[in-house]
Amino acid sequence: MTPFGALFDMDGVIVHTNPYHKQTILAFCHRHGLFPDDEYMEQHVYGKINREWIPALFGRHLSKAAIEELAMEKEQLFREVFAPLMEPLPGLVDFLKSLNEDAIPVALATSAPPENADFIIDGLHIRSFFTTIVHSEHVSMGKPHPEVYLTAASRLDLNPKKCVVFEDSLAGIAAGLAAGCKVVGITTTHDKEEMNHAHLVIDDFTQLDVPFLDNLTMNA
Repeated sequence: MTPFGALFDMDGVIVHTNPYHKQTILAFCHRHGLFPDDEYMEQHVYGKINREWIPALFGRHLSKAAIEELAMEKEQLFREVFAPLMEPLPGLVDFLKSLNEDAIPVALATSAPPENADFIIDGLHIRSFFTTIVHSEHVSMGKPHPEVYLTAASRLDLNPKKCVVFEDSLAGIAAGLAAGCKVVGITTTHDKEEMNHAHLVIDDFTQLDVPFLDNLTMNA
């Protein structure tokens, strides 16, 4: 089998968290007298790291400490809401098992803070499947910048062209493509037509197997 790597975004890919992130971001905003619309959220919040979107949303300079405090408030609210609802996307665990059985290196590559990454992967008991974990503390630029996927590929000691990214957001697909990876879109956030620039679009991991990914990256 041709060596390749699997790079997983987290929110909307491993777990269907996006409705709950939206709910808690809006609740957080409303607490602070801010009322962003859906278009603003799509363009300026989703896929971004907290230290990018929080000062932009507040529209003024914030100290690093203030940004961190606001981010902690928002993420704690999210974890409280999502904890009793956590479950993996259909087919995910079996797919991760098949990747591990074939010795395919696997990375988590997320814009989320480390507390959320730990919360999800430990809550689902899937940490052992991941060769490496990249989160917001490891990158300076959020998506659509490709840094998170370039970092993950580097940690797997692979050329990004030999990696497959799993993404649900348009900014994430753009990041994966910009990194030079093959990209599989997951329709938790957008429909297939919106994601038609990805190399493949699926609804969940029951529709995918390792040999297909091997063929996808064979000529990279």
